[in-house]
Formats: sequence, structure tokens, C-alpha cells
Amino acid sequence: MISFFSCGEDYVPKPKAFLRLDYPEAKYVQTKLELPFAFETNLLATKVSSKQVKSTTRSYGLNIEYPSLNATLFLTYKPIGGSDGKLINYIKDAQNFTQKHMIKADEIPVFPYENKERKVYGQFSEVIGDVASPAQFYVTDSVNHFLTGSLYFNVKTKYDSILPAAYYLEKDIRHIMETIKWK
Repeated sequence: MISFFSCGEDYVPKPKAFLRLDYPEAKYVQTKLELPFAFETNLLATKVSSKQVKSTTRSYGLNIEYPSLNATLFLTYKPIGGSDGKLINYIKDAQNFTQKHMIKADEIPVFPYENKERKVYGQFSEVIGDVASPAQFYVTDSVNHFLTGSLYFNVKTKYDSILPAAYYLEKDIRHIMETIKWK
């Protein structure tokens, strides 16, 4: 019996396999929508649609859909106008919306954004954990324009499962913030 087990090939354990998701390199184009701002969007986003929310305030809702990633980036634009309190309220609303995810989030790192040349100021929030929206942001010129956005996947999220897609789309969100131009 000893000779039976002692002869033969040496057992070599196989290495653990990991899922590898390769996304195409992002290629960006300028949006051609009739809005009070413009930005560049990834060609992977096959559908970019907008609608005017309220005709009297010129607010807009935009959806940037990523069918191959089963995700949508929802954007909301609001004009600030002459009221000093509007901007503060818009920022508080955006930050409170992010904080509502604290119940399920493990952490929410916040990254300020500022481009003085183009007058774009804002904040990007990465929401880590099993949450509905893993990334949110807002940008403003502090005088006339305010834009907020939230990323959602069209599936029940498990953080480790959507992480590669979330990272890919976070780069797109940051690119939107970096290329936004107010009209």
C-alpha cells in the first residue's frame, strides 16, 4: 500500500482564479444637448437623454445610460438665480442625500473639486458598501448653475460584485466634472 501512494506525479495545487473584467478604454465626445452647460461623455454610454423638469425654473433631468454595465448616471441641473440661500440649500440637499447612505455604507470618502479657470467647484463622494448609489457628486459655479449626479446599477448591488464597473464609471463621473463648461 505504501508503494502505491509513493509513486506517481507530485500534486501541485492550482492557483486561485479571479474574475477578470476588461472594459474598453474610455473615449469621450462632447455632448450636443440644448442645456445651460456642456460636458464630455464616454462613447460606452449609448443613450444620453434630457428633459426639462420645470419650464419656469429651467431645471433639467438627464440620464446617461450604460447598458453594457447595467448602470445609469442620473443628473439634475438647477439654476441658482438671484437668491443667496438657494446655493446653500442645494449643497445641503446634495450632501444630505449622500449621508442617507450612511446606514448601509462602510465609509464615504469625499473629494473636493475646484477649477478656478472654468469656475467649477464641487465635491465627489464615493459610497463604499452595499448601497444603492456607489458614487455621487455635485458641481456649481456658485452664481448661476448647480448640477448634481448619482450613479445607480439596475441590479441589487453587492459591493464586491459591482466594484470593477463602479470604478470604471467613477472615472467617467470625474471626467464629467473636469470637462463641464457653463453657458
